[in-house]
Amino acid sequence: MTMSVDLKQRCQTIELLLADVDGVMTDGGIILDSQGIETKRFHIRDGMGIRLWHKAGYRFGLITGRSSHMVKIRAAELGIDILRQGIDDKLDALRQILRELGLAARSVCYVGDDLPDLPVVRSVGLGVAVADACDELRAAAHWTTSSRGGQGAVRETIELILRHQQRWDDVIQAYTSK
Repeated sequence: MTMSVDLKQRCQTIELLLADVDGVMTDGGIILDSQGIETKRFHIRDGMGIRLWHKAGYRFGLITGRSSHMVKIRAAELGIDILRQGIDDKLDALRQILRELGLAARSVCYVGDDLPDLPVVRSVGLGVAVADACDELRAAAHWTTSSRGGQGAVRETIELILRHQQRWDDVIQAYTSK
């Protein structure tokens, strides 16, 4: 994996990872049953990646334009304590999170897939587009995953950051030496 010096430096400053849900944590598809109950499919590797991210001592959060009980359940399963649903202005949500946590935008990585994510990707220290993101987002991102949304793109991003922080081996060791 060949990385630019700029990308390596950006990875080293990251303390918080935020992501969109639909199209990033999921493949973007929404299944509605006959009662209008929404179902989403999450990839297990993304969940494991988030657990490893937490094990490294970092926080993870979700900012999504939709509101879904399924997302609340998945966030609880993974210990995600930053959850913003039904958000029209994701940049405003980012600013609120930064104020609450006392962080600078340069210490945040954000993973997105579509136009509502564009202002955030442009504002953070490491803006990431999933492989199947819209052209505009991929052009603005500092890095694009090889995985599509809902297919392990979040895990791929977590590995990238932890490897460039020289923390990946320690996290794996801590996880496997239970």
